[in-house]
Amino acid sequence: MDIENLIKDTFTAHEPDAPDSDQVLAATRQRLDRRRAVVSPPLAAAAGVVLLALAAVAVVALNRPAHDSQVATGTGQTSGPAALQAPAEAAIAELTMPYSLGWLPPGKADYVARRINVGGSAAQPDKPVYGGEYMLTVTSGPQVLLVDVQETRMVPVDQAAFKSGPGKPVTIGGRAGVESSHSGGPGGYELYLTHPEGGSLYINVAAQPGSTASAQQLIDAGRRVAENVAFPGKTTVTPAFGLGKLPDGLRMCTFDVEKNGPSGPRTGYSLGTCSTQPPIQVHIGEPGQVGGTEGQPVQGHATRYVDENGYHTLWILKAVHDAPIAVAGRGAQAELYAIADHLVLPH
Repeated sequence: MDIENLIKDTFTAHEPDAPDSDQVLAATRQRLDRRRAVVSPPLAAAAGVVLLALAAVAVVALNRPAHDSQVATGTGQTSGPAALQAPAEAAIAELTMPYSLGWLPPGKADYVARRINVGGSAAQPDKPVYGGEYMLTVTSGPQVLLVDVQETRMVPVDQAAFKSGPGKPVTIGGRAGVESSHSGGPGGYELYLTHPEGGSLYINVAAQPGSTASAQQLIDAGRRVAENVAFPGKTTVTPAFGLGKLPDGLRMCTFDVEKNGPSGPRTGYSLGTCSTQPPIQVHIGEPGQVGGTEGQPVQGHATRYVDENGYHTLWILKAVHDAPIAVAGRGAQAELYAIADHLVLPH
């Protein structure tokens, strides 16, 4: 199997019998809840932000400008009368993760993949530090394992904090780390491994509540995941919709791709300068969330517009099949429409 597309290929191969999406999302949120209680102080605030943003389906971070080359815009036909030429449909651009997973426990996999803004460094508190995270649910018969792999660039291994008590030194793949001493507890197996660019890589393998796994199975799986992480990454994930040309001064700061949410695929982006708050959120919502007054059509879709004390939301109806897309923030109305007009929607 091509390790660079491991996650995507694993899910695609088993999509017809993927685990129940409601259970997957509930397990993901439970994992975030558990993490909030044990992360070290620099990450505590970020973990709270991640949890809230997941609920809005708009998390994560990619620190690069949104150049035109990032989105395939398509070209017109090259033959036939000019009056009959039609532009080719734009392609939804794949999103690249910062590192790749070369191995996963065998079974059916569902996932949330994202880039995370974990705050600023001590030396440059105003400059965002970015990391990536994979949260997977791997089902094999009655057993369900939760696999979490996250860059914690602000946490060196000597500051590692564990759910189940103190850790112990370990070397995996030639890199120093600290792993949990009690992997049979509720936190499962945990590892902080030295990151090649500073900080650490956090790996957690645990049994989903209601499922069981031996401590040794969790240890073996966690260590093998760690041994096969590859930097830099080439793994790509496919969002449900893409970004086109952004207004001047804006770029993509975060993305969150959930393959199989409760109502289908879920994707969210945050846009801005990537160093100042608040960002503009662009994410798939639920039809029941839509409110406001009728707005101007966007790409042939009806819209609704809401102004809540200066916080504006532009809803694009039935933008991703039957689901709406929200473009929301404190920017001007014209800015929200400019973003919406250039979104790359599925056809």
